[in-house]
Amino acid sequence: MKVLIVGGVAGGATAAARLRRLDEHATITILERGEHISYANCGLPYHLGGKIANRRRLFVLAPADFRRRFAVEVRTGHEVVAIHRGDRELEVRDLDTGRTYREAYDRVLLAPGAVPIRPRGMEGSRVFAFRSVADLDRLQSFLADERPASALIAGGGFLGLEMAENLIARGLSVTLVEMAPQVLPGLDADMAWPLHEHLRARGVTLELGFAVAALEESGESVRATLADGRRVEAGLVVLALGVRPEGELARKAGLTLGPTGGIAVDRHLRTSDPDIFAVGDAIEVEHRVSGRKVLLPLAGPANRQARVAAANIAGRTEEYSGSAGTAIVKVFDLAAGFTGLGRQQLERAGIDHRSVIIHSTSHAPYYPGAEALTLKLQFSPAGEILGAQAVGSEGVDKRIDVIATAIQLGGRVGDLAGLDLSYAPPFGHARDPVNVAGLMGRNILAGDLDVVDAADLMARPDRQVVDVSEPAEFAAGHVPGAVNIPLGELRSRLGELDPDQEVVSVCAVGQRSYNACRILRQHGFRKVRNLNGGYRTYRGLAKPAG
Repeated sequence: MKVLIVGGVAGGATAAARLRRLDEHATITILERGEHISYANCGLPYHLGGKIANRRRLFVLAPADFRRRFAVEVRTGHEVVAIHRGDRELEVRDLDTGRTYREAYDRVLLAPGAVPIRPRGMEGSRVFAFRSVADLDRLQSFLADERPASALIAGGGFLGLEMAENLIARGLSVTLVEMAPQVLPGLDADMAWPLHEHLRARGVTLELGFAVAALEESGESVRATLADGRRVEAGLVVLALGVRPEGELARKAGLTLGPTGGIAVDRHLRTSDPDIFAVGDAIEVEHRVSGRKVLLPLAGPANRQARVAAANIAGRTEEYSGSAGTAIVKVFDLAAGFTGLGRQQLERAGIDHRSVIIHSTSHAPYYPGAEALTLKLQFSPAGEILGAQAVGSEGVDKRIDVIATAIQLGGRVGDLAGLDLSYAPPFGHARDPVNVAGLMGRNILAGDLDVVDAADLMARPDRQVVDVSEPAEFAAGHVPGAVNIPLGELRSRLGELDPDQEVVSVCAVGQRSYNACRILRQHGFRKVRNLNGGYRTYRGLAKPAG
């Protein structure tokens, strides 16, 4: 069997290695238009900033080493320009010589990846995309030769945030422009505000809610015109506007593309041609929570897809069951992670949901070094776990991975409450934030608790709000219009509240106000709701993001 693999890195190289382990006699060839086939794409920003000092550590295996270890022919600098399905041949261009030739196949694996989104007119010697080793080298050379003092980053997703941190580390002043009203649009707004505070504290200027409309190079700077007409000048611009699947080769070959623009595949990673498979950033996959086809340009899913595709090419039967989109990003000293779907995604998908927000710490607060941790859990009225988000300095990955595992195994909210998680004061809590989120979710489903989100309270502030914090806390900040009745005085001051009106109970993080809700309900108050995440979330969401 002769297998041709189009593209390397997470998809192609992983598939080639596993296919060789499964079939010692197959003829396997990787055709890669770039110089490298196996490198840590996700580590590129950290080499730029100096965190990964040794460039060689980014490369898993050089082409020659890959050939020796796996007996796979590797042709770098060879671009596949067409698939002739009738003849079962690929048309390949040798980029060094310009020669074009055809290569026969029995099976093809497409792993062409994705390409950075670059709107028309956003080119120039001071405008950079950042996706490959070649992009890294170009930017490194520019920084060394030109020594710019400032940078503008267009886009506040994963790459934009990583580039902000690492360009600050290089000594540049950084302005980050994001068309959404927040960074990391995959997060809910009530979870993104800690990132805004942290970015500003680290010297990043945020311009949120405005897209870059145009770029104009002039001498030693680039002038960016924002959508509202304002102009920002910088020594260079990094485009971090996301990526689109590289599906042109598949489209020209008549393979089916899905509604997302990604290559359509079945659960075996076969395309509409049974002899052609596809993996990685170029394909669309099924989201585990919504069941919808989505694009998830992430290294983890690409690696798993590559193993499944290789097994099926080798004659086994394996299925790729989709992804929950689990991801995490480092933002200076914070981390932000999520799995499943957030509020905006659930609303767009028309999925009924509930949520709880927990403010806790990375481990027991009495043990030194505990850092603030915020966790949000989304779930259905039937108890299905729909998603989770977390932000903090430590412990974000642990909590998100636990909930991602629960999603994959079909766990429910009540299961989170009962998880037997490791505990010692330096590492966690006797009742972990994941357990607490599960307990709160279970209380909501049982009818013992109702919550209102901060954004909903802001949109309809004409409600009876009681803040059960202590007077000094209340004086330091509170929801406008709230009346202060400390929790310890609530039972004796019930007459100050109208039991026929809705009551929103508030405290710093939502724990004391939950106790207040239970008191009020059992004293005849018909509609009592707890402020989700407490005043800490309300205050953060109320602050201007830009």
